This record gives sequence, C-alpha cells and structure tokens, in this order.
Amino acid sequence: MILKGGEAVRYFAKPDPAKAGLLIYGPDAMRVALRRQEVILALVGKEGEAEMRLTRMSGSDLRKDPARLIDAMKAQGFFPGPRVVFVEEATDGLAPQFDAALKEWRPGDAQIIVTAGELKGKTAPLKVVFEKNLNTYAVVLYDEPPSREEIESALQKAGLTRIEPAAMADLTTLARALDPGDFRQFLEKVALYKYGDPTPLVPQDVAALAPSSIEAGVDDLIMVAADGNAGQIGLFVRRLEGQGTNPVTICIAALRHFRGLQAAMADPGGVQSGLARFRGNFKVKDAMTRQAGLWSRDGIDKAVAAILETDLTLRSASRAPGMAVMERTLIRLAMMARAR
Repeated sequence: MILKGGEAVRYFAKPDPAKAGLLIYGPDAMRVALRRQEVILALVGKEGEAEMRLTRMSGSDLRKDPARLIDAMKAQGFFPGPRVVFVEEATDGLAPQFDAALKEWRPGDAQIIVTAGELKGKTAPLKVVFEKNLNTYAVVLYDEPPSREEIESALQKAGLTRIEPAAMADLTTLARALDPGDFRQFLEKVALYKYGDPTPLVPQDVAALAPSSIEAGVDDLIMVAADGNAGQIGLFVRRLEGQGTNPVTICIAALRHFRGLQAAMADPGGVQSGLARFRGNFKVKDAMTRQAGLWSRDGIDKAVAAILETDLTLRSASRAPGMAVMERTLIRLAMMARAR
C-alpha cells in the first residue's frame, strides 16, 4: 500500500507494529535516512539495538546470502518486544528476496524496514512488492521543501510547542534552505536554547540561532538593498549566483534583517534601544541606525510583506527563475528605501 503526504508523516511518527514491512525510498539519501531512523526508533525504542531486537544488513549482504533476510525475520531473541530487520541500499534486483520473505511473514516475526534510492517508473519491481502487499507500506520522499505538517511534527519532537506565527514563517523559510539533517540539528539547538523558558519562540530567537550558512556576501547584498543602493544589487547578485548561492538563502537573510529593523523601529525606547534588545546576528548596528533614518514604519512593514510574498513565490511551483525573482524584490526594496 502507498502512503502519501500527511498520512505518511503521521505513520513515520507512529508506525503499526502489526504490519510486515515498510519501504522508504527517494533521491535524497538524508531524508530517507532520517525517516527510517524515526520509524525504527518508534518500533523498537531506544534500547532496541542493545537488546538485539534490531538486525541490520545491506543490500549487498542480501545478494550474497538470500536466505539471510528470512532467517533474521524469523529469529527469536532473549528480550521481549517488537523486532525489526533493517535493510539499507536495496535495489530492484532484490525484489524476489523481499517478495519471498513477505510471503513467509507471520504475526510475531520481525518487521522488515527497507530503504532505497530513486526507483524509477511505476513498475519498479521493489516498489511493486511493497505497494501491492496489503500488509506493507511504500513511501517515496521527494527532494522538496518539508511541508508545514512535517515542520510542526519536528518542532513537537524537539519540545517546541509555543511558537509565534512570524517565527513559524521564519522556520519554514529556513527549512527550505537547509538540508534535513542540518535543520533537525538547528531545531535541537533551538529547543535547548528555549529549555525552561515559558515564553513562545519569536523571530528574534530564530535569527539569533540561525546557522552560519547565511554568508557574509549575502549579508552585504541585503545591506546594499536596505541602504537603497539599487544600482549595486545586480553586481552582488551575479557574484553570489556564480558562487552557487541559493535564492532562498538570500530570502532568509533579507527577512531576518528587515524583521530586525522593523523590531528596532517599533521599540518604545527608540531605535538604539531596539537594537540593544534585538538578539539577531547583526554586525554593524550603526548601519541599521542609518537605515532607520531612510525607512518609514509603513515602508518597513511593506518591505517585510514583499519578502514574505517572494518566499511564497520561491516555494511555489512557479517556473520563474528564483534568483531573478529575488533580485527584483531586492531592487524593489531599495527603491522603497529612497521613496520616504
């Protein structure tokens, strides 16, 4: 059977121990690895491997010894509890072995968890074995941004339950720029940072803890836009594009900077007081003081809205070149700075 979308996310968190098996496959090895870790942990618990209730083997191991899978599936250990046989790097050539094992599977046998790379075509043999069996599931993980449900699930696991909507928007944008492993580490870092703090997660917290992947060159580009120097933006964009910088990375930096400026300008004690309170990673606070003189409160609000709109465009199925969309937004911001 096939699992998709939110149904798959919920199953990863709470797999059915009575099922015979699960195939997780896709082009992004990290996404696949993180999901199978989640499923196996949910099935056997933290002590599963220590209690020898988890058997690992590779696709090459199975090719050398086809009987190994059924033997491991049927084996009974000393410790009670669910058991799992995990096979990684499986290929279509191993479909007959999995088909044979699943036909031999009976309640009480170990559940078979399998990971594979990209399986092309609707008739890929390995995929067909798990999709057609009523007692197994198959899930494909595409190389695409995580859904809001996936992010919320990850936040909950990290212990983050109180989050301002603006902070959630920042996290959604950040999740698109980082690979899954880095994003999970970032959430763990945020959870540790907020441990024991009853206040909700706010954009300033996200900005303060954002990883160093927001490069200095990107920060320079955002500073040029915030200063209203529209004529310099193209040069910076071409340079960053040549370095392979993702437009989403630029969008994150822009949102972080303008939200910081927005907070500083809205502070009851004035801009300097606001900058002193803000915990974001801004190297040149006097530049932000200068920018506060260029921007009106209404202009800053419109700038943040424009960046969020760009983020939605970059996240959508639009075929517009991402870097061109981001460059147009930055030029628009620079023109807004001079329009006060």
